[in-house]
Amino acid sequence: MTAQMTGIPLRAKPRNTPVAVLKKPSARRFWPQYLAIAPFYILFLVFGAFPIIFSIVISFTDWDGMGAMKFVGLNQYLYLVADPIFWQSVGNTFIIWFLSTVPMLFLALVIAFLLHQNLRMKSFYRVAFFVPNVTSMVAMAIVFGSVFSDQFGLANSFLQWIGGTNAGVQWLSDPWGIKVTIAIMVIWRYTGYNAIIYLAGLQAISTELYDSARVDGAGTWRIFSRITVPLLRPVILFTVITSTIGGLSLFTEPQVLLGNNGGTNNAGMTIVLYQYNQAFSHFDFGYGSAIAWALFVLVLLFAIVNWRLVNGRKENEFGVVAPGMFTRWAEHKKTKKEAAR
Repeated sequence: MTAQMTGIPLRAKPRNTPVAVLKKPSARRFWPQYLAIAPFYILFLVFGAFPIIFSIVISFTDWDGMGAMKFVGLNQYLYLVADPIFWQSVGNTFIIWFLSTVPMLFLALVIAFLLHQNLRMKSFYRVAFFVPNVTSMVAMAIVFGSVFSDQFGLANSFLQWIGGTNAGVQWLSDPWGIKVTIAIMVIWRYTGYNAIIYLAGLQAISTELYDSARVDGAGTWRIFSRITVPLLRPVILFTVITSTIGGLSLFTEPQVLLGNNGGTNNAGMTIVLYQYNQAFSHFDFGYGSAIAWALFVLVLLFAIVNWRLVNGRKENEFGVVAPGMFTRWAEHKKTKKEAAR
């Protein structure tokens, strides 16, 4: 009663028993969970991490796959820089990538936009456009070899019928004809795949935007260029980067169509095909690994460039361009210098 009248709180009684110390749970308690996810990590270490690390090691050696490894340092990379066939394969790969990726992504975007409209039998068209992606590459090579044959191909027969002359295009013997043929194979195979990805992105866009644009009198092209393309920018960025990685890693199409030599004057020799020849035809695994890591650097740089081009400038809610990573770093260094003065 006195403590309540004076406002002085009652003193708490001391504990006679010590407070229990919280112990960190032992990892042994979770061994069933670790055991459940262990197969993935074991397979990744054996078939993923180990080959990557091993390829780095043998890129500094001279090894035929059977005998003893001979450490040569950076000689493989120095030889790669001076190798004219390697740079020819780099040029071939970039030309084929440009001839195939730009029209492929544009066609895929147009097809996805049309499939997103109110069409009959939309499911049939989606399956039809995706079928080339799951078609056997060997069957594709036989068909395209027949269609683009220099003498009896359907493509030359069609061109001769239109032009009325006997002259035909040397699709599989001319350097540019080889590149165009491989690019057409890539376009035919992956356009439907990218169209399905774009279609999934289109379905995430609210239909109210399209309805409002049509009420305001916007046509199909204006809706496509002012609403569809800007809102699909993250999806377009994803397809550009994946197409860049796939285009620079092109191997199956030229290999099954032209063989391991890449056709006339190595016109269809891509980087991965050249790596395959060096490693598994000439049994120079050290040089093949060096080519693989040079390809990794090229893909990384090219993906960064594409990301910067497609992603564009970022603006905040007031319309001011947000500074990039290097700009922020430079401003931070400048502020630090001024503070030090």
